[in-house]
Amino acid sequence: MGHRRTVAALATACCLTGAVLSAVAAPAAAAPKDVTLTVLGTSDVHGHALDWDYYKDKPYSDAAGNSVGLAQVSTVVDQVRRENPNTLLVDDGDVIQGTPLDSYYATVEPITKTGATHPMAAAMNQMGYVAGAVGNHEFNYGVDYLGAYRKQLNFPLLAANVTDHRTGARAFEPYVIRTVKPAHGGKPVHVGFLGLTTPGSAIWDKPRVADRLDFTGVLESAKRWVPRVRAAGADVVVVLAHSGIETSSSYGDALPWPENDMRQVAEQVPGIDAILSGHTHLNNPEVDVTNKQTGRKVVISQPGLWGERVSRFDLKLRLVRGHYQVAGASSSLLNPNSAQPDPKVVAATRTQHDTTVSYVNSVIGQSTADMPAGPCRWSDCAALDFINQVQTETVRKALTGDDAKLPVLSAAAPFNRDGGITAGDVTVRDIAGIYEFDNTLLGIRLTGAQVKAYLEKSAEYFQQVSGTGPYPADDVTNAPTTDSPNGTPDYLYDVLSGVSYDIDIAKAPGSRIENLSYDGKPVTDDQQFVLAINNYRQSGGGNFPGVTTAPVVYDQQVAIRESLIDWVQQAGTIDPAQFSADDWKLVANGQPVQITG
Repeated sequence: MGHRRTVAALATACCLTGAVLSAVAAPAAAAPKDVTLTVLGTSDVHGHALDWDYYKDKPYSDAAGNSVGLAQVSTVVDQVRRENPNTLLVDDGDVIQGTPLDSYYATVEPITKTGATHPMAAAMNQMGYVAGAVGNHEFNYGVDYLGAYRKQLNFPLLAANVTDHRTGARAFEPYVIRTVKPAHGGKPVHVGFLGLTTPGSAIWDKPRVADRLDFTGVLESAKRWVPRVRAAGADVVVVLAHSGIETSSSYGDALPWPENDMRQVAEQVPGIDAILSGHTHLNNPEVDVTNKQTGRKVVISQPGLWGERVSRFDLKLRLVRGHYQVAGASSSLLNPNSAQPDPKVVAATRTQHDTTVSYVNSVIGQSTADMPAGPCRWSDCAALDFINQVQTETVRKALTGDDAKLPVLSAAAPFNRDGGITAGDVTVRDIAGIYEFDNTLLGIRLTGAQVKAYLEKSAEYFQQVSGTGPYPADDVTNAPTTDSPNGTPDYLYDVLSGVSYDIDIAKAPGSRIENLSYDGKPVTDDQQFVLAINNYRQSGGGNFPGVTTAPVVYDQQVAIRESLIDWVQQAGTIDPAQFSADDWKLVANGQPVQITG
């Protein structure tokens, strides 16, 4: 406990680029000239402070036996610190969005108005983090909100590839150097942490960051900053990168820099010893990459999401002619699922957790029938019909002039296959369960040809089949699995209301949409529509064609989840019979496909 308080207290005093933090280590049995440095890393925690499922109102559980939350991570971290006092704890971004705990203190009682400490800041300060990278979801509530959260942390948020749009100055510290004093009294070890974030935030949160922040590529920024970290005295360089390992982009060529690019960084930028990767939510215990210039190994690890895993890097350092060299490096994943929650982290977040639980369980209306979200992935369902109904009404009421004469369509995705609304009381938790992202609503103008192209893109979610089945759902959808992690996530599959259509999955992607019609008549290429769409999609998330350049006819920054809650409160009752319709279906060569679920 004393060591952790020392780290946290000293971290508070460090606020300049390249500043040095000294952490006094407890005695360890290391050789006079050899040091084993351990770096522990979390990523994509997404608001999970405690092991709790706010959507099910009970402790988290899944088929794999995972736990979530920083409270149990903290216990594992303390165990490692006892094994090796030369241990530093870091994070890789996406902390302040993802659970009702986050959204409550961003939208219901925002910390920018109350001045309260964000529960995730309280947890992480208690745990003694020494550095963190900025994730793309850190921008979801705006730059000012991020600034308020940032000031509450006892450690810096790093992002070398983000600059102030107006001045060109660095918007975040690019790097920080921490100093570990080995217990045997030898030469201190200087550990440099360089932060990078995926440039996709320029697209996904364009309304919040445009004209305020500029983003550049992670590879380009690493080439510029790694030599500077070395020149500042770092013996070891660890990159904290909110970017996936294998090069890819969900936004296609909308930006000149890849969304995920860590393998290229490891191969092309000399001077890096280890990379904590993130953003893609994958469990990667150790990926070894050889730097093309030096021939040295760079070890990469990614700890999944929600605190289900912790990346552990063990770096064996040898003192050669007065300078430390990395003589060996390895990484692994730690699983906190058998650890007891750290009572100090629980105490630091309990009040805010309890407040959130009370809020999400408050009753806002009634439902006359069950509306599960799971079947929405392969069949027209009431849960998405409900979302599309509210989005359509909201946009239609606001349109003026010639736009008010156009048909209004709506797009919604099955974000949470485990979510749903049951007959009886409807709570905030139920709504958050079917709409878990903090998106805002826009209306854009599309032609009939563009609507069809949009649907063809969405239909890539399905695998190609040879007959009508029956098939298990996982044999039809292209959603990522443990064995095939690079599929199309559920949140990139959009269902459109207002038109009817068939998706023929016996055909190849790109030629699947058939019988597209509006009001019983075939949709023509030049027909005009307004599409209600969320800001993530309209900004380019998912690389859907036509949407980023389409005229915007509605944008009042209405939060979609809040509008769903307001609709239920005003209506009092959700009756699927009033809006549920079979607008689309899966077919194979024109015949309905049977799905067993």
